[in-house]
Amino acid sequence: MMAYVILAIAIASEVLGSSMLKLSGGFSKLLPSVLALVSYGASFYFLSQALKLLPLSVAYAIWAGVGTALTALIGVLIWKDSFSIQTLLGLTAIICGVAVLNMPKWT
Repeated sequence: MMAYVILAIAIASEVLGSSMLKLSGGFSKLLPSVLALVSYGASFYFLSQALKLLPLSVAYAIWAGVGTALTALIGVLIWKDSFSIQTLLGLTAIICGVAVLNMPKWT
């Protein structure tokens, strides 16, 4: 259970880093740029800690999939990015992929 808490911190850090990257204006604004770098650093640190307890395929799929889905959602809600059927299908595919990777093995 603790591994998933650590992984959730890694995901939250990655999503924060992505949001700060948007605010940084191509690293032209100091505070958002520093926060982006620190957030990404924290994300990789916590992901590495989660990998001590979780298989790589599961941890990375969750980290990348949930991070991507949350970042896309923030893009739509905060940055007014367009939301289309392709966005919905892509996010659905990511969520399904993460779910399949977390299923018990079929042996």
